[in-house]
Amino acid sequence: MSAHACVCKINFVPLQSHFMTMDELIRHTGIVSGINGELAHVQIVQSSACSACKAKSMCMSTESQQKEIDAVMLEPLQVGDQVEVEVREHLAWKAVLLAYVLPFIVMMSVIAVLDVLTGWDEAIVGTIALCSIALYYLVLGQFKHRLQKQFTFTARKA
Repeated sequence: MSAHACVCKINFVPLQSHFMTMDELIRHTGIVSGINGELAHVQIVQSSACSACKAKSMCMSTESQQKEIDAVMLEPLQVGDQVEVEVREHLAWKAVLLAYVLPFIVMMSVIAVLDVLTGWDEAIVGTIALCSIALYYLVLGQFKHRLQKQFTFTARKA
């Protein structure tokens, strides 16, 4: 019976470095359909590459054939140019949080609180919970300009 030595190398990566690398870019290819100052209106066409994208669950481009977005031009562009549009991955996660996770938490919290504190009918509690989501989106809409400054897309020639 021979003894075999097994050498396993385990790399421990500090948690902080994981968050530093989380700033990867999500990229889509599109065509410039218009220009307004420093913004390029880019039409993104869904492609089969979307199925392999690791951000497809967060991305709305997989739900329709074409999306039009405004992107800051990193270099001079012209209508008809094929460009690569980029956004930071952490911004995509933040968008998911603001658009889906927080409204769900608001709705469930309202249902739980009203269910425990009142003896109201479920239909009334459900209606109030839905109204709380509408109120959430109205408040979120008040921060539209601030959010647009944070959620910026950039475009460069492909």
